[in-house]
Amino acid sequence: MPGFADLVSVDLFEEVLRGEEPPSASAFAPGETITLSRAAQHSAKEDTDRAPGPTTAISHTPGSVAARCMATGRSMVELAAEPGQGGEWAFGPGLAADPAHWPPGNPVIDGAIAADGLTGRITVPLRARGALLGVVAFTRRDRPEAFTADDLILAEELTAKASVAVDNARRYSRERTTALTLQRSLLPQRLPRQEAIEVASRYLPAGTGAEVGGDWFDVIPLSGARVALVVGDVVGHGLHASASMGRLRTAVRTLADVDLPPDELLTHLDDLVLHLSSDLQPAGEFEATGEFGATCLYAVYDPVSRRFTLASAGHPLPLIISPDGTVTPVLAQPGPPLGLGGLSFEATELELPEGSLLALYTDGLVESRERDVDQGIAELQRVLNHSATSLEALCDTVMDAMLPEHRTDDAALLLARTHALDPHHVADWEVEPDPSQVPRARKFAVDQVDAWGMEEASFVTELVVSELVTNAIRYGEPPIRLRLIRDTSLICEVSDASNTAPHLRRARDFDEGGRGLLLVAQLTQGWGTRQTTSGKTIWCAQALP
Repeated sequence: MPGFADLVSVDLFEEVLRGEEPPSASAFAPGETITLSRAAQHSAKEDTDRAPGPTTAISHTPGSVAARCMATGRSMVELAAEPGQGGEWAFGPGLAADPAHWPPGNPVIDGAIAADGLTGRITVPLRARGALLGVVAFTRRDRPEAFTADDLILAEELTAKASVAVDNARRYSRERTTALTLQRSLLPQRLPRQEAIEVASRYLPAGTGAEVGGDWFDVIPLSGARVALVVGDVVGHGLHASASMGRLRTAVRTLADVDLPPDELLTHLDDLVLHLSSDLQPAGEFEATGEFGATCLYAVYDPVSRRFTLASAGHPLPLIISPDGTVTPVLAQPGPPLGLGGLSFEATELELPEGSLLALYTDGLVESRERDVDQGIAELQRVLNHSATSLEALCDTVMDAMLPEHRTDDAALLLARTHALDPHHVADWEVEPDPSQVPRARKFAVDQVDAWGMEEASFVTELVVSELVTNAIRYGEPPIRLRLIRDTSLICEVSDASNTAPHLRRARDFDEGGRGLLLVAQLTQGWGTRQTTSGKTIWCAQALP
C-alpha cells in the first residue's frame, strides 16, 4: 500500500484473534456461510476508508471468491478486462529473466467488478503450518494497469510471510494465556480471614510483550492463632516458571503445616529446589545447571506476643511501618537464593506495635529500567507512608504508582496490618508435674470457658485438657504449661520441655491406653505438634459454639 494495491483487507477467524486453534476445514458444512473478523483494512484514500475494529464480522457466502479460495486453498485473481499485451512482464522487463505466466484457472475475467470501480482483485488464503487462518484481498481501482502473473506471485509471498507472523503471534498468545491461567489458578483465589492480621494482595503479570513469570504469595493460618506470610519469585518465565511456582507454593504449605520455624522451612525448601534442579538435568550430568532457582521470604506473626519472625532466601526484606508512620528497620541478612545448597538461613525476630503495616513484594514491583532496587524501595515507602486508606485501596495506589506502563516483569504485593489479640482472650496456667494436678487443670479450663460464655464447649474442653495434660505429665518434662486462646476457634495448648512428639495409634481391644489422642482428633477440628526452642507444644482447636 499504495505501491502495490489501492485497498488491502485481512479477515481472520475469531479463534485466531483469541489465540486459539483455527477451525479445521471439516468443521464447515458444504454451502455454509463462513464468518470471519475484519482484523485489518487499509486504503489509499484514508479520508474516505476507515479501518474497522477487530470485532467487525465479515460473512463470506459459499459462492463468494473468498469462500472458494479458503475451500480450495488456492489464490484467485479477478480482472475487469482481458490483460493487455506484455502484461505478464509485471513491473517491467528488467525484473524477470523470463515472463511469469498465469497458473491454471487464473485470471478470471469479471466485468462486474468494474461496476464497483475496480480494475482487479487478488484473493489469497492465509495458511500457515497446514492451518487456515483467514483470507487476504488486494484490490486495485484507481490505477489503469491491471494485475499480472508476477503480481500474484508477489501477493502469495507477502501473504505467506504474514501468515507465519500471524500464526506465531497466535501461538505466543495461546502459550501466554495458558501460563497466565496456570499462574492465577496456582495463586490463592481468596485470602483466609484472620484475627491476627488484615490482608490485601495484588498480582500483575508482565506486559503483553513478555512472558508470565513465577511470582507468588500466600497467607497460611498456623496453630496458636498465628499466621504465615509468604512471597517468592521463581527464576525464568513461561509455563515452566508457573509450574515450578506451583510446586514451591505447595511445598511451603506442606512445610508450614508441620509448623517449622522460618529458617528451617527455607532449609527444607532449598533441598527441594536442588532435587527439582537435578530432575531437569540430562542423564549423566551431575553439576548444577542453574536452570532452576527461586527466592522466598517466609514470615510468621503471633498476635498474642506480637512477635514477627522472618527469614529470607535471597528475597527483598519487607517494609514495616509503625502506626505513627515511622519505619521499623528489619536488621536481617537475607540468605542465598534457593537452589544453591549448603548455606544456612538466619531467622530474625521483631516485636511489632499493634496496627503495624507490613509490605511484602517481589522485585518486579520496585525494580525497572528507569530505577534501581534502592530507589524503588524508597518510592514504595513514600507511597505507603502518604496513603492512609484501606488496604485494598492502598494496593491499587501502590500498583498504579510503582509499575510503569510497559513492564517487563511480574509484580506481586502482599499488604498486612497487624492486630494484637485481646489479653482477656488468652489464659495460661503452669501445671506441676503431678497427676493430682489434672483435675485442677480441668477445672481451670472449664471455669475459663464458662467465663467466656461458651458453656457448650465445656465438655469437649474438659476432655481435651485432661488428655493433653496427663500425657505431658506422664511422658513430658517440666515445666508444663496450659494455655487457652479464644480466636476464630477455641485453641487449647499444652507445652513441656520434651522434644518427643506424640503420634496417633489405634489401640487393641484389651489395651488400657492409646485412645486419648484419637478421641482428641475426633472431637476437635484439628490437632498437631510444633517444636519450640524449649521443647514442644501440643495443640488442638475446636469450633466456637
